[in-house]
Amino acid sequence: MNSFDVVIAGAGPVGLVLAIDLGRKGVRTLLLERDAETKAYPKMDRSNARTMELFRRLGLADRVRALGYPADASMDVFIVTRLADEPILRLRYPTVAEHRAAIAACKDASEPLEPYQLVSQNDLEPMLKEVAEATPNVTVRFGCALAGFSQDAEGVQVHLQPSGSAPEQVRSRYLVGCDGATSLVRKTLGIPLQGRGSLRSLRQVTFRSETLYEQLGCRQGRHYYFADGGGGAIVVQGSRKEFTMNAALPEDADLEQAVREHVGFDFDFRITATTSWKHHLLLAERYREGRVFIAGDAAHLMIPTGGLGMNTGVGDAVDLAWKLAGTVHGWGGPGLLASYEIERRKVGARNVEAAGWAAAGVGMWRSLWKPQVSHATAEGAALRSEIALAADLHHRRVHEMAGVELGYSYAGSPLISSETGGGDEWETTRYRPHTRPGVRLPHVWLADGRAMQDALGDGYTLLDLDGRLRADELAEVHGAFAALGAPFDVVQLHEPHVREVFGFPLLLLRPDLHVYWRGHAMPASAGALARAATGHSGANPGGGVHAD
Repeated sequence: MNSFDVVIAGAGPVGLVLAIDLGRKGVRTLLLERDAETKAYPKMDRSNARTMELFRRLGLADRVRALGYPADASMDVFIVTRLADEPILRLRYPTVAEHRAAIAACKDASEPLEPYQLVSQNDLEPMLKEVAEATPNVTVRFGCALAGFSQDAEGVQVHLQPSGSAPEQVRSRYLVGCDGATSLVRKTLGIPLQGRGSLRSLRQVTFRSETLYEQLGCRQGRHYYFADGGGGAIVVQGSRKEFTMNAALPEDADLEQAVREHVGFDFDFRITATTSWKHHLLLAERYREGRVFIAGDAAHLMIPTGGLGMNTGVGDAVDLAWKLAGTVHGWGGPGLLASYEIERRKVGARNVEAAGWAAAGVGMWRSLWKPQVSHATAEGAALRSEIALAADLHHRRVHEMAGVELGYSYAGSPLISSETGGGDEWETTRYRPHTRPGVRLPHVWLADGRAMQDALGDGYTLLDLDGRLRADELAEVHGAFAALGAPFDVVQLHEPHVREVFGFPLLLLRPDLHVYWRGHAMPASAGALARAATGHSGANPGGGVHAD
């Protein structure tokens, strides 16, 4: 019987990223996908700035961008009656190129390292599959479904059902369910979903047109929301040749006619896929049972307004990958894997809430709709103006959640050193950079032009920004992590500007570049620091520091 360190069920973006990251970390991984091929139609369309930072850490950011929107393509959002009509409202957003320029000029860490990127899931998945298949330690099996599993104190017995052949069994130390909304893993574990489900039913129509984007002319953008009473929207996918229309259409609707009515002018297209789906705001009661974990849509289901679903799932994958690796390689204590649910379920709950808040904003302006909105009358013009004012205020929720994307914190986790005076909450629309333990390390440029994140390795890093650590302190902290076998490095930089932005000269960073501890001097015991940071104890050697 074949054995693996980790078996992953589900090869969507979350499962693929988890497999790639585990393989890079030396973890023997089997990735299962019941479908024979990657998805043929789009689902998600936007990798947000944080996800692009994570792709950069995996060496994939440039490959992702090559699949999607060009850097100079419009990121604007429109409120319309039809694509043919004068827009009710145009919300302008920076292109990737414009955002890059803002990042290059940023001195206060308020910008991410990477801009967002529009890329369709059906373009992203084949690339990630190719990378996973080429990653050492990873076995990828499409057309092979998870049929069931059982676990004991030493591992998990995993039952496989390959397409067209006999059932198989493999043994693994851990199993991760990245198997989507109807997750077999979650259901087998008996984990309920909590929240509000089946809020709204929609049809998604995917169509391809070689000319539509160009025909839009000066009204080119990425999203078109319709003030039409049906709550529809058209999303331009990364290729600008593929589009999705989501609307409340009956099962027997003439889909081609529905597309033409929403566009409003003649153009050539062909429908390539259609599916029915529902809005949910649901969160799994727990993310783990023994040696089995869930991540991505298996753990949380969000209305896509705000684009938080897949992006939250990639965050799950990156958090779980280094903790599984540390446990498999023997340097992680029991607190390492225990922290996964504590950290990521809090983020999942916050993002489910944020997605609902964004969707409510759309509903606020749509509630003003009347049939007269498309009339060429004074009454119609007044109604369009009223909708424009409301959408300009409320629709921005969907596209302006920088605080949710960049400011999330793991404070309160046993794998984060606590500070007095510092909370674990974060804002929704505004990102305020800081280095309180629990947050991602803010992006800042070094004097030599490098990004700080690019100067840091894949293990734990003690960052010394003014060279204050003595030789004996360096030897002690190196020895403490070495005694555990944990990957560790000290990066000493004379960077007054970075020291000023970060507020502290010393920061201990986890492998995921979240701040574990910060201070002006090393804690009394480097051993206690290392043990706590690697999940071997609940000690808090950095306690007592007052937050700025």
